[in-house]
Amino acid sequence: MLYMVYLSKENLQRFKQLLVEESPRPGSLQISWDQLETARWGEVVHLLIEYFPGRLAWEVTHDIFAKMNQAELCLRVQMELNDKLREYRLHLMNEYSTLWNRTAWPGNHTDFFYQDLHREETFLPCLLLPRKPQGRQPKTVVLQGVAGVGKTSLAKKVMLEWAENKFYAHKLWNAFYFHCQEMGQLDEQSFAELIARKLSGSQALASKIISKADQLLLLFDGFEELTSTLIDRPEDLSEDWSQKVPWSVLLTSLLSKRMLPGATLIIFLRFTSWKNLNPFLKCPSLITLTGFSVPERSRYFRTYFRNKSEAEEALSFVMGNTILFSMCQVPVICWMVCSCLKQQMERGANLLHTFPNAMAVFVHYLSSLFPTRVRNLFNKTHQEQLKGLCSLATEGMWERRWVFNKRDLSLARLDETDIETSLSVNIFRRVVGNKDLYAFVHLSFQEFFAALLYVLCFPRRLRNFHVLDRFHVLRLIAHPGRKRNHLAQMALFLFGLLNDTCALAVEQVFRCKVSLGNKKKLLKVAAQRHECDPPTPHHGVPQLFNCLHEIREEVFVSQILNNCRKATLVISRSKDVQVSAFCLKFCGRLQELELTVTLIITKASSLYPDPLPASG
Repeated sequence: MLYMVYLSKENLQRFKQLLVEESPRPGSLQISWDQLETARWGEVVHLLIEYFPGRLAWEVTHDIFAKMNQAELCLRVQMELNDKLREYRLHLMNEYSTLWNRTAWPGNHTDFFYQDLHREETFLPCLLLPRKPQGRQPKTVVLQGVAGVGKTSLAKKVMLEWAENKFYAHKLWNAFYFHCQEMGQLDEQSFAELIARKLSGSQALASKIISKADQLLLLFDGFEELTSTLIDRPEDLSEDWSQKVPWSVLLTSLLSKRMLPGATLIIFLRFTSWKNLNPFLKCPSLITLTGFSVPERSRYFRTYFRNKSEAEEALSFVMGNTILFSMCQVPVICWMVCSCLKQQMERGANLLHTFPNAMAVFVHYLSSLFPTRVRNLFNKTHQEQLKGLCSLATEGMWERRWVFNKRDLSLARLDETDIETSLSVNIFRRVVGNKDLYAFVHLSFQEFFAALLYVLCFPRRLRNFHVLDRFHVLRLIAHPGRKRNHLAQMALFLFGLLNDTCALAVEQVFRCKVSLGNKKKLLKVAAQRHECDPPTPHHGVPQLFNCLHEIREEVFVSQILNNCRKATLVISRSKDVQVSAFCLKFCGRLQELELTVTLIITKASSLYPDPLPASG
């Protein structure tokens, strides 16, 4: 609506008066004179778009111009209404405006709901601001977070706000969202063709947009589902956006700014993808997405349970296990925990007995998918087929693979019936843009089944369990230098599954035999370490401490930590306090303790949830 600038002061006042007199239309709101009286043309545009969503803003503007006998401006509005780019914006609004109302994970559960991260209201407008005073706007921004923390939802929120002229409206950007796996569906393509498909096939408009690279805003998502590597030879890259090239060349050329260096990039990825992507990026600005804050987690529990006493009981239990409470930073995990707790509370179960550790929640949730709908999943021998599912997950964890093709599933002895059933009960999902590629619905599911492999019993084999060797044990419990340990959650799950109460629950709900043979292996390897690993930027306490806190068996923990003579701890979260307090009491021969406390408590809500409202 840049043509609004052509209105004289008198005509702008007249436009505002007619806008106030405009009768509300379906889906719109009334604008008051107080809002418009001192508004400049840019502010009037923002109010129009806010109060008359989507196409309505252009229709109202056209009608008012007609009343003012502004024939030329009427024509400009009409042209814009029919413009392919305008259609593209409308398409985005229609696709994403109801996203939060229909978000369901997994499988449209009736009790699932999406809770906005309120920080986004202040976070998004600052996303592309300079990081230093007098600095330049970053041209490449990387938003990192764990699986399920809301990266894709945030990407789509950015696209929706851009379509509604709310995201850096003064920049005149043209924004496009790309899922990396979708980009790889054609063997060769040009960037112009890729953009044209977003614009209903308009090659002319695509070329016009791309020619102004500084007005391009490109969002990239789904790097974890890449099945091919990026190109690391600069001479193989392309600067020509009209040239057809293999998709890996196209993607690398865009990320490295070899193609369209003036474009602004926003990249969404997991921490595990940063190592592979970092070498290709030019001066990236890094932002970490942390998911639900402590108050947001407590608000989610209050909203889910509604009843004050039930919410207090659930929150008190979860906050008593800070590992479980920290997992609730991820919105979908927060819902899963609420769902499991509510189910057991309705049965009158003792939560402390039913859920001895965080792992037990996953056992109960996944088992709830199995009894009624997974009878066909294990249509060979139950134990062997469960082994296939676990083997697939384990292979992926050791090799950092989150996407599997038909051959991978075949090697794991999962046939078409097993795959379809796993899809129907939301253990698997199809990868975006490719019906022959699969992934676990959530990374935590893959981590769970990977850990489960080392607890299953196979009576027909000479050694009736899948043995963990020393090398793999050390990978699970060691800190990987300055990097994040992508096996950390799998390690927590494994130790949790080896808890006697949790192992018994697995045997009952999955109808399978379990073995605690690897418990002795873990004990033997871990007990030989007389010093706990020092902290890293990503770990305030040793990974082994977290694992031992999860197994919750005092004799086992004492046997491992009794000979520990030195420990270095950095306490920066309430979880670190609880884990350290639990483990240190078993360090009978501890001689040296280096303790750093960086935990800042500004108010009670930093550690504990807000007071619960009375139920209505």
